[in-house]
Amino acid sequence: MAIDRRREAAGGGRQLPEENGSLPAGEAGSAAAATLAVAPPATAEIQTLPPPAAGSCSPLLLDYDGSVLPFLGGLGGGYQRTLVLLTWIPALFIGFSQFSDSFLLDQPDFWCREPDGQGNGTDNLTRGLANHSQSSSAGMLGAPALPTPPPGDNASQCHCHEWHYLIRAGLVQNVVSKWDLVCESSWKVHIAKFSLLVGLIFGYLITGCIADWVGRRPVLLFSVIFILIFGLTVALSVNVTMFSTLRFFEGFCLAGIILSLYALRIELCPPGHRFMVTMVASFIAMAGQFLMPGLAALCRDWQVLQAVIICPFLLMLLYWVIFPESLRWLMATQQFEAAKKLILHFTNKNEMNVESDIKGVMPELEKELTRRPKKVCIVKVVGTRNLWKNIVVLCVNSLTGFGIHHCFAKSMMGHEMKNSNPHHFYTDYYTMAGIALASCLAMCPVVGFLGRRGGLLLFMILTALASLLQLGLLNLIGKYSQLPDSGTVYKCLCSMSDSVKDKFSTAFSIVGMFSSHAVGSLSVFFCAEITPTVIRGGGLGLVLASAGFGMLTAPIMELHNQKGYFLHHVIFACCTLICIICILLLPESKNQNLPENIPDGEHYTRKPLLPHKKGEQPLLLTNSELKDYSGLHDSSAVGDGVSENTTANGM
Repeated sequence: MAIDRRREAAGGGRQLPEENGSLPAGEAGSAAAATLAVAPPATAEIQTLPPPAAGSCSPLLLDYDGSVLPFLGGLGGGYQRTLVLLTWIPALFIGFSQFSDSFLLDQPDFWCREPDGQGNGTDNLTRGLANHSQSSSAGMLGAPALPTPPPGDNASQCHCHEWHYLIRAGLVQNVVSKWDLVCESSWKVHIAKFSLLVGLIFGYLITGCIADWVGRRPVLLFSVIFILIFGLTVALSVNVTMFSTLRFFEGFCLAGIILSLYALRIELCPPGHRFMVTMVASFIAMAGQFLMPGLAALCRDWQVLQAVIICPFLLMLLYWVIFPESLRWLMATQQFEAAKKLILHFTNKNEMNVESDIKGVMPELEKELTRRPKKVCIVKVVGTRNLWKNIVVLCVNSLTGFGIHHCFAKSMMGHEMKNSNPHHFYTDYYTMAGIALASCLAMCPVVGFLGRRGGLLLFMILTALASLLQLGLLNLIGKYSQLPDSGTVYKCLCSMSDSVKDKFSTAFSIVGMFSSHAVGSLSVFFCAEITPTVIRGGGLGLVLASAGFGMLTAPIMELHNQKGYFLHHVIFACCTLICIICILLLPESKNQNLPENIPDGEHYTRKPLLPHKKGEQPLLLTNSELKDYSGLHDSSAVGDGVSENTTANGM
């Protein structure tokens, strides 16, 4: 275009960074426009790169989904299926570790054992002042019929030499009963809950960047080694300080395993199988959640339970031998010598003939063996225009989804605790697990029919409606039900009993938990698809860390004894409305090839909601679309007095 030519002549104009041998955005956009002029309207959203210039890499090698993966047989090869299976198996162990806090740190009912005249404990137990701030996955078990403690100062009721505990989570002893973390020491329980989540957050951020620099396989294997060391040492803790510190490092290593397996799983699959393979891993992790109560009942002691949870990771030490590096990452970072060895390894395992290479991947690979690797850090997205926006939107979505999930869970548990009937720990635990399972089951047909962006938008709208109805409508009913003289409509509302309003609130909470869980899970998967391979680890780390910040709000609210809970819910409800608007800015990644480098991810833009009329110039255009109108300005390039900072749209 004439304006771009004048910018290049003047030394101005901002081009995309040249990563991994790809051409600048100006040249890529011009060739992409020529491709779109011939292609039908329903072409893929990732623009095709032009033929390589001098010093650039062959586009055939960078087109992994279109050239390399079909040459290896896609997911039909037996070796690829074996690798996918190996990424599924650890999901069960991960499910055990993620939900272990509900059993190790469950706050039991406790009573003080009163000594008799000889200093021995008697059977007459006086119930202590238990501050049961319920978590999102724990219920309240009614205490046995015991004498009511005499009224007195709260502090005096905590003066006790020996506590008697009633643990509801199937264990005889847990961390709380081991070190008497009650009364003035109860805050240490919340710090212990913080430690695992904070370790996960830091682990996602750091191991994601390392995975982009040294590879997915080293991060996975070293995380397995260190989680065995720290996880087994947790079972040998001598005090709660040591327990919390070691749990931080256990969470850090667990994050490395989760992130590397997620990236490997995505990068092994062709476009049509990515979502299915990811959802199978989610269901296996949920199987660990469902089996966790039985495992705790068999172990009976928290130290044995911790050791049983960590020991299965010993099987992953075999991955040193049987699990290779991600071939897609090797090709994207131009490590062609290692990629050639791995391709030959794939063909040998699948018993394929190298001569069946129709597109000529191996001859092109032979030409590029001397090329130096080009690795990229996640900070490179700062210089992009579309890619950073997509990642930020998905980070906010995951933060909102997992953050508001606790608000709905707390509301549902609060209404259940108002009833006179005692609630069992397992009832609440399996209710939460059942809602999560139903959410994942619903995601499969919704995402298959509406796509990633449409499914995320639908679940976010359901989350916003549930939160607004729970905050607005029910509070409005409660407000006007107390007025003696109201209109006809309000009199009808006054006839609603408190129990009916509680049932409505519980129903809204269930719908909100259902949809918010889907929002958080789908945001992580969406980010893995639209983030380029060269920085996929860093992008996944950002969105998973945002999800961890959302989960962290639960123990923070418990630490403050639920103070500010209503404001907390209002803030996240407002975030859902913002997310609904931002989701419309995202591209659709269903059945699309994964972007391999930053220019690919930058050109991964959304299609317009309404098609342009024939002969009409759109008001807002991407770089590639703008090249279609370059001929309109060539004739007046010399005569017009347009400044260098003015675009063809007048902006």
